[in-house]
Amino acid sequence: MADTLTIHRAGLTAVQDLGRPGRSRFGLPVNGAPLDQYSARVANVLTGNAENAPLLEITALDFSCTPSADVLIAVTGAPADFTVDDVRRPQWEPTIVRSGETIRITGIRRGVRVYLAVYGSVNAPSLLGSCAPDTILGFGRQLRDGDEIAVRIPCPPLDHPVFRIPLFQLHAPVPRFGEACTVDVTDGPELAEFGATAGRLFDSRFTVTPQSNHIGLRMSGDVPRRVTSGEVLSRGVPVGAVEVPAGDELLVLHRGRGVTAGYPVLAVVTSTGLFALGQARPGQTVRFRRRTVTEAVGAYRAQRHSINALRTRVRRVFDALHIPVPVPQLSHLVQQRSQS
Repeated sequence: MADTLTIHRAGLTAVQDLGRPGRSRFGLPVNGAPLDQYSARVANVLTGNAENAPLLEITALDFSCTPSADVLIAVTGAPADFTVDDVRRPQWEPTIVRSGETIRITGIRRGVRVYLAVYGSVNAPSLLGSCAPDTILGFGRQLRDGDEIAVRIPCPPLDHPVFRIPLFQLHAPVPRFGEACTVDVTDGPELAEFGATAGRLFDSRFTVTPQSNHIGLRMSGDVPRRVTSGEVLSRGVPVGAVEVPAGDELLVLHRGRGVTAGYPVLAVVTSTGLFALGQARPGQTVRFRRRTVTEAVGAYRAQRHSINALRTRVRRVFDALHIPVPVPQLSHLVQQRSQS
């Protein structure tokens, strides 16, 4: 039998990966770990997995599960109370959990999403190379209490030659979480159509509204006004497009966005700015910061460098502890325990 995670308290948890890039030409949104892909990538790197391996995305509500065998996990994302059998454990570092011990993630704060990766990853149904749920196609689902998720690759025995139980200090770069967040953007194609009011995007604070979802974040505030007339033709729009529809709010497109739209695009959130939006919750304050394309590319390269450096540290430590790097398998099945 495969090793499993038994879900006791599912809350709002789904099996996610980095989505379906390159499918927009077929009309499919990319979906995947909603915008905070940095936290998802780091969680997988800390457990030796590929960055796009399936992992658990825990949104807002408390979560708990128990492994049927020893596992190595990593918990990243928003600050939360992370315990194993009621003993506090650190986020953003690998953690060993013994068979039968209960993992609990509670009190998520200063953000909305937490990511839990397991050494060897977990099995999940796949559609076009990704397990990311797609509400339009009706693919994927939220986990429920009592579900069992199979671990793809069993965790090898973990032992330290001196301390018996390995303790990790890999120093993963942790982003800043807070009540207000600053989001970097580059100029959008219709910036000039807003005249002098375009500056409001950078001078004002905006508040995330409860109408936000995986398709887009809606924000209230001193919204820029379009000063030109005429229709905007529907065309392709990127993830992170800051649109200004008719009304008194901004719409920032999420990873579940439709691939075309006809609203004017004032700005586009940078790749590194997307993680902050992935953690934004209703009522949170957001400020936008203007960046050039060159600055945005430089920030992205620096982030990639930090992830690659972390992967190198992880592999050195795994080699020293004789932990093999897990090799992905092709199985994509999620086991569900009968509720009867």
